Amino acid sequence: MRIGVIGTGRIGTIHANTLSRHRDVGSLILTDADVSRAQELAHRLGETAAPGVDEIFRWGVDAVVITTATSAHAELIGRAARAGLPVFCEKPIALDLPGTLHAIAEVETAGTILQMGFQRRFDTGYEGAREAVRSGRLGRLHTVRALTSDQAPPPVAWLPLSGGLYRDTLIHDFDVLRWVTGHEVVDVYAAGSDAGPAMFREAGDVDTAAVVLTMDDGTLATATATRLNGAGYDVRMELAGELDTVVVGLDDRTPVASTEPTGPPAADKPWPGFLERFGPAYEAELNAFVEVVRGERANPCDGREALQALRISEACELSRRDRRPVAVAELPGGTQNTAM
Repeated sequence: MRIGVIGTGRIGTIHANTLSRHRDVGSLILTDADVSRAQELAHRLGETAAPGVDEIFRWGVDAVVITTATSAHAELIGRAARAGLPVFCEKPIALDLPGTLHAIAEVETAGTILQMGFQRRFDTGYEGAREAVRSGRLGRLHTVRALTSDQAPPPVAWLPLSGGLYRDTLIHDFDVLRWVTGHEVVDVYAAGSDAGPAMFREAGDVDTAAVVLTMDDGTLATATATRLNGAGYDVRMELAGELDTVVVGLDDRTPVASTEPTGPPAADKPWPGFLERFGPAYEAELNAFVEVVRGERANPCDGREALQALRISEACELSRRDRRPVAVAELPGGTQNTAM
């Protein structure tokens, strides 16, 4: 199998490393807007660098992995679909619903594969939480608390391109909330704060956000996020039912210090970022993609799944702007329950 990797930044480099050593992948063709960056990575991995995207398609590949800037995702997904190629793409498909729906339509018209990169679905902790919910161990689930806290903000130049805190960060919490519980979000009430560094206000974004979400079975969920968690990178999900409570992301690297006399000590080596925290999950999702391309398993996260997470994010932006509860049904692209 020959795979084209479009984009060789941080996550593209990780994916290229995973694929380069995969037993079922014979070779890679790498390209990037920064040609020298792609060439350097190709040299390190013993793979081939292409001068541009056109060569990826002209030289011939069996599948494509897209890890470019978000603004290029939808166009590249459509191009790959028209070429009949399976695609793995980092989230989101696009930063708006029309672009997302158009790309999904191209994939469905072509009858090709689009697997989206929501890596938390491949994390051992979230898999355990899903099993706890689905097995009935927790009894009736009544409360979910999710959080994503970055240790340090992204580069200033990235903020206007990111889509904002709901679409860039909390979208992961929204996707995994659906995946773990098997239920859809009905409505949201969102608030955000830009009281931190001025760069967030200048980008029209917030540095901290909180959302209350109601699920279609009556379960209540909260999701919070911040770009300014100096203690370390913190991603957790607590799920409370009538019989038991479980938590994802609580280990000896969780950047939380107890104020209780007998509480656990602060982590010696708190997680610094998402690449370290979710390293095994990133590898697992690419291994799954190879299996999907080979016809050995079903697609674990298609474009319709990504669409639902974006609809929740869009509802949050609308709620924050209008200061009101927003039903997700107000947003286009709704379908029957697709939570897997």
